[in-house]
Amino acid sequence: VVPQGGNTGLSGGTVVGPDHESIVLSTSRLDRIESIDPDGATMTVQAGVTIEAIQTAAAEHGLQFAPDWGARGTATIGGGISTNAGGNNVLRYGPMRSHVLGLEVVLADGTVWDGLRSLRKDVSGYDVKQLFIGAEGTLGVVTRAVLSLVPATPHTQSAFAAIDGLGRLRELTQLVRRLTGSELTAYELVPDIGVELVCKHYSVARPIATRAEYYVLLKLASTRPVQEDLLTVLDRAATQGLILDAVVAESAAHNDALWFIRDELPPERYYAHQKHAIKLDTVVPVDKIGEFIQLVQEVTDELTPGAVCYGFGHVGDGNIHMRVLPVADSAVDHFVANRSLLRRRIDEATWSLRGSLSAEHGIGIELIDRIGPQKPDIEWELMRAIKRALDPNDLMNPGKVVPMTGVPPHQ
Repeated sequence: VVPQGGNTGLSGGTVVGPDHESIVLSTSRLDRIESIDPDGATMTVQAGVTIEAIQTAAAEHGLQFAPDWGARGTATIGGGISTNAGGNNVLRYGPMRSHVLGLEVVLADGTVWDGLRSLRKDVSGYDVKQLFIGAEGTLGVVTRAVLSLVPATPHTQSAFAAIDGLGRLRELTQLVRRLTGSELTAYELVPDIGVELVCKHYSVARPIATRAEYYVLLKLASTRPVQEDLLTVLDRAATQGLILDAVVAESAAHNDALWFIRDELPPERYYAHQKHAIKLDTVVPVDKIGEFIQLVQEVTDELTPGAVCYGFGHVGDGNIHMRVLPVADSAVDHFVANRSLLRRRIDEATWSLRGSLSAEHGIGIELIDRIGPQKPDIEWELMRAIKRALDPNDLMNPGKVVPMTGVPPHQ
């Protein structure tokens, strides 16, 4: 049984594996928002409700559902819970796990577990719902959820800044965090190659005239005006030579235009040879982001000279989506021949910095054969024990997250 929500996942978590005869179980008709409790700041929803619909319903009550990412109009809450999805606002609000108070789950034997509690404090035993958050449907099918909402932040302000190279990104991040505190809601890394391709494809103006290899996109949000706070950060960063130039959103439309650039990434979709791209959901310690991107560039230059290499994503939590792909027709065969070795070397670079291959997209079928060396054997055995206890016949989304026997090899 392979559960499927909005089918927007990027790791093949809802794809039927080659070695299993399967039934795809769509949650698309579980599409009702059942109730909203404005006083308790909670919402009870079915698994097929889209993230955008939840956000809209919360806003009508002066609240917000904080998790947010580009596929919000199609991605469903069941899929978001099953992958412990992240997105743009994790820096301030945490991943999906931080926003789930209760769950209803159908187990492998057909038993329906009703854990739809709206309590924010409960230490009466193991927190069972946490097993299903991020399990990618391998332990059961999430059918309903009680979500935690937060107060709306009517005052938001965004800025798009050209940075003076990745070498000083760590200093910039420290400065931004120190001066903005909890107002910092999103902090994204955007490559110039992405800006150029998105603007060209959609015939829109560049967000900033100054050219740089990388930019950062910041968003502050609060219940009070935040423009002065943002200007203070930018002024201090410019004085210290951490940014070259910056543009502050002057209206809601301007803000949307800045975030449009980010939402339309990744850039490889605009390349002819995108099907060969290496696409990564890596996360490393925040202070290692610049070093990690440089390591990937060095390995790329060594094994596949001429390939395009860039990173984008969530600077604030270390989740950088690296992309490597061939551009010239003449480079494709060499790239394809070295693709597996290149990917393995990048994986090793990730682990050398104490990072992870999956930050928010899940393991799916894309990582199941590569994730093994990331964890010690005892950790895999603990996960297999949980899987056997809840799904002894391996019926639920087989071939994902953890195999029933052995440790996933590194291929």
